[in-house]
Amino acid sequence: MSTELEPTHPTRADAVRNVKLVLRYDGANYHGWQRQPGLSTIQTTLEDAFERAAGERCAIHASGRTDAGVHALAQVAHVHTATRVPTDHLAKAMNGWLPPDIVVTDAVDVPVDFHARHHARRKTYVYQLRFGRQRDPHWARTTFTLWHVPDLARMRAAAAMLVGRHDFRSFTTDANADADTVRTLFALRVLRWREGVRVFATGDGFLMHMVRTLTGVLVAAGIGRLTPEGVRELLSVHDRRAAPAALPAHALFLWRVDY
Repeated sequence: MSTELEPTHPTRADAVRNVKLVLRYDGANYHGWQRQPGLSTIQTTLEDAFERAAGERCAIHASGRTDAGVHALAQVAHVHTATRVPTDHLAKAMNGWLPPDIVVTDAVDVPVDFHARHHARRKTYVYQLRFGRQRDPHWARTTFTLWHVPDLARMRAAAAMLVGRHDFRSFTTDANADADTVRTLFALRVLRWREGVRVFATGDGFLMHMVRTLTGVLVAAGIGRLTPEGVRELLSVHDRRAAPAALPAHALFLWRVDY
């Protein structure tokens, strides 16, 4: 069976159910969420497992399209289906066909008009920074190591400047002249954990590479490469070239989605 075929969408008459799926996955072995011809993606892998579990090829839509290498602790998706397999059996059956790095943690029937992306009110991502003079292979897939410990007070001061509704054009690598790059960042928290620092970003939506760039900006501020005025200027220049590079994808997790 080719995984490059576009799944069918049951008609409203046939789509007697809309099932919400909650997922955890390690994104290291995938080219992101979105279905791509000839490439291994989270979406295609899930749709293959759903077809085997439910006997029906359907499109599965997520709350957001995580990039290649990005992980998820509670990704939310929905699928319109005519299958009569109970949700608890459906989740177990899908997990039986899924590889070890993807798991359906919950499945529940929801109103037919529920949409995982359109109805999401806010999303939270976390970026994991580890402090150390050497790489640690146990954390290699899920953290980015900083050789020097940044000043957390400076990182938090920079974070405070970025919270609010702003044009984040300087923080995305995929914005043409007509793109809407205004987003609301509800919170940007810098929290210590036993390996280093976690950066939690909560917003109404995120642009491509936005969280990874936000974290890069906070690190630059923490090691003295960006002043408070420089952080503030990034919001006004609307130029991606002015901001630090986005940090690698492998340390980023979709933490939760609120509806």
